[in-house]
Amino acid sequence: MKKILVISESIDIEDSSASKVNVALILNLKKIGYDVKVLHYTRKKIQLEGVKSIVIPEIKLSLNYLLSRSQRVFQRLTKINISNRLENIFGHSFTFFNDSKSISKTVKKYYDNENLIITLSKGASFRPHHAMLSLPNLHDKWMAYVHDPYPFHYYPRPYDWLEAGAKFKEKFFREVSEKAKYSGFPSLMLKEWMGGYFPNFLKTGVIIPHQNLEIDQNKEQELPDYIDTSKFNILHAGNMFKERPPHFLIKGYQMFLKNNPEAINASKLILLGGTDENYLDYLNKARSNNIYWSKGSVKFKEALMLQNNTSVNVIIEGDSSISPFLPGKFPNCINANKPILLLSPYYSETKRLLGSDYNFISELKDSKKISILIGELYFNWKKDRNQKLDRDDLGTYLGLEYLLNTLSKLN
Repeated sequence: MKKILVISESIDIEDSSASKVNVALILNLKKIGYDVKVLHYTRKKIQLEGVKSIVIPEIKLSLNYLLSRSQRVFQRLTKINISNRLENIFGHSFTFFNDSKSISKTVKKYYDNENLIITLSKGASFRPHHAMLSLPNLHDKWMAYVHDPYPFHYYPRPYDWLEAGAKFKEKFFREVSEKAKYSGFPSLMLKEWMGGYFPNFLKTGVIIPHQNLEIDQNKEQELPDYIDTSKFNILHAGNMFKERPPHFLIKGYQMFLKNNPEAINASKLILLGGTDENYLDYLNKARSNNIYWSKGSVKFKEALMLQNNTSVNVIIEGDSSISPFLPGKFPNCINANKPILLLSPYYSETKRLLGSDYNFISELKDSKKISILIGELYFNWKKDRNQKLDRDDLGTYLGLEYLLNTLSKLN
């Protein structure tokens, strides 16, 4: 049995979509027969079934720790934020450097001749990757998993912006691309996108799509009262950021109701997740008997239950010319086996996977087309209320056999 050491920034499935997919990958590595040990920086004890999980302690006796706390006190007292100035000088925050050192110290302590070391992060921090750079003796066993573009100025527009210390961060990730023996990406388009900036990723990269996170659910657990399964329910589970505006979907649904008044008493649009402050007023005003908004995040278990019991799952991607990301909820939507309404750019990894002949895809801002597609889905549902996505090919792609075959090919 091969041994794998996973270094994960977090394994708390409630703190981010990245943590959910991190946990899904870890659990599936165990399912396909690997002996898995996880070092995680979640800052609280979390145990994953069948996996040895070790909390990485924060170093509190170091210069970086002292400087980071002194900076916080200074900013709190003076109301002056000096973070950007410091990152333009050093590249990262003092907290980042202290976290990186805390991680590398723990890796040294617990590394036990594992055959493969996988670094997983969340957001835009990549602390485990930075920590591994300081351990050159382990680089020949290292897979740097890259869940999103990095640094921020390498994101596709409109996400991209120049962050503090950008040149340092660029140099940092170039080192990651050159030092890690392998690199992992959740999508082919992301590998190609990052390979355009760091060509070595094209040589070392393998595709490990986000895995489906299965959790035990009480079959007797009641659905929340905001969903009536006798109705045609359209569900979007996920935060609505500035770059992923919800109002085109809402307008499309409202147009659908106007054109099909019979659906007013037979359908509902359900939006689960937080939102950018720019959309708060709009969402609050849009709420009605037909439109439900949770006004914030809901527990993963609840969202998963809704995805499995809705009529249609919606995936909203960024208002951009390209979306190289694989959404973390994509595997859950495939596993739910419900029709998917995809709102995406012309070039999109999700669109690529669903295929050119998949009917229910619209560009994000085309509310008229969205209303037409909702209408088609509604009348399909009226004919057969148990409509299925039926994409066994995608289930296989996101499944255990593909994961095992991918890892088995590594030297």
